[in-house]
Amino acid sequence: MKRSMILLCFSLCAAFAEAQVIGKTFPAMEAETVEDKKVKLPGDVAGKYTLIGMAYSKKSEDELNSWFQPVFQKFIQKSKGLMSGFAYDVNVYFVPMFTGVNAAATGTAKKKAIKNVDPQLLPYILFYRGELKTYKEALDFEKRDIPYFFVLDPQGKIVYATSGKYTTEKMDEVEEHIE
Repeated sequence: MKRSMILLCFSLCAAFAEAQVIGKTFPAMEAETVEDKKVKLPGDVAGKYTLIGMAYSKKSEDELNSWFQPVFQKFIQKSKGLMSGFAYDVNVYFVPMFTGVNAAATGTAKKKAIKNVDPQLLPYILFYRGELKTYKEALDFEKRDIPYFFVLDPQGKIVYATSGKYTTEKMDEVEEHIE
């Protein structure tokens, strides 16, 4: 009984934290691709729904990676044949964040991504180097060992937020808010 109450309390606290960011404009962020092209969020993605996944520790980056293939298949990969009319027109970015002393590792991480990540996914990975405080406060993410995901509307406002490892339930919620 105690264990179930603790889990319920934890779930409610997580849901409350995610609800606090709904309706807020995503904070300005400048990140770059593996090819050093600058991308400014949310400005450069205005006009389309956008899914952003963010991670700021090695463990959270591993969980972020659990989203790569399902998101690619659902939102990025171009459908052929009968399903081609059901393609989504959505921006998708996965953003590993390098802050503090780890900011120096950004270049190494880019090289590692080029070597280890499917080339079709590389354009959807942005590397952020800078301070973390602004994003932790604005986006209510305190747990460093989990990734955070945000669906932005075409004006850059957050319409859905979730965190953690990929699940089909979370993907269904993301898809519902993008449709």
